[in-house]
Amino acid sequence: MKILVTGAAGYIGSVCTEVLLGREHSVVALDDLSEGHREAVDSRAQFYKADLHDAEALNQIFGANQIDAVMHFAALCLVEESVKKPGEYYRANVGAGINLLAAMLRHGVKKLIFSSTAATYGEPEKIPIPEEHSTEPINPYGASKLLFERVLQEFKENSGIEYVTMRYFNAAGASAERGEDHSPETHILPILFEVALGQREAFQIYGTDYPTADGTCVRDYVHVIDISEAHALAVERISEMAGRVYNVGNSRGFSVREVVDTVRSVTGRDIPVRVDPRRAGDPAVLVASSERIRKELGWSPRYSDLKSIIQTAWTWKEKFPKGYKSAG
Repeated sequence: MKILVTGAAGYIGSVCTEVLLGREHSVVALDDLSEGHREAVDSRAQFYKADLHDAEALNQIFGANQIDAVMHFAALCLVEESVKKPGEYYRANVGAGINLLAAMLRHGVKKLIFSSTAATYGEPEKIPIPEEHSTEPINPYGASKLLFERVLQEFKENSGIEYVTMRYFNAAGASAERGEDHSPETHILPILFEVALGQREAFQIYGTDYPTADGTCVRDYVHVIDISEAHALAVERISEMAGRVYNVGNSRGFSVREVVDTVRSVTGRDIPVRVDPRRAGDPAVLVASSERIRKELGWSPRYSDLKSIIQTAWTWKEKFPKGYKSAG
């Protein structure tokens, strides 16, 4: 298949591009490079710098390529920022996606895998969280993703779009050449590694008064390669699974303090911490039920324990201590 990957220069999009190419698909990679890194895009992919709000650019890309399916990763994805800038999140995560769907229909492309999030669930009533759980997001990031899920359902009913929604939990880890590199950095493992390398003084724990065993937030960490392989399985069987929603997670949660301790073990470095108040919009516990995706797509995580996930991320960080700036 020839697959258009949006957000292909980002963390998950770049690794998914690598995985798709390894499965002998061809990839048209699209990114506006506002946050992604051109160096992260596999050289085997055909790259276009473009904004999803630019209808003419999308027409040119679809017109120049016989695209079979789309994987839509491009998004704004910071919970705390979404609380402060909800309009920007709805514009990027809903408006841009509608532009993409319109371009697809203009060019007869009707298959899409959507990168969604566990943030659509809000504060869970049941752990692990099944796909049938109520969706009551508590931040604009989750709300914008959920709204686009509903847009997809409307397009399926009215325009024949075949889609699969992937709600994944905390992406982590790295491939040999591609890892996490954001500016500013907001994700837990890269920040911990910066502390381990002396690039940052201390790691901030946001809130120790959550209703969890040690008072810190609990999250389900899933390797970025496992996420990518789940997307590949979904696109390869999309006509069978159209309209389905899948959680992608390990079905096991780890607290922030447990992650800090595991990074200390993997790196052999001291990790000073300081405690700050809770951030707005952070649920206490998010852990996936992955029963549906295991049963229906035959997916299972290759990296099922936290230490092995962190080890791959640390190996990449040691190789590229300044991120993509140190590549090559």
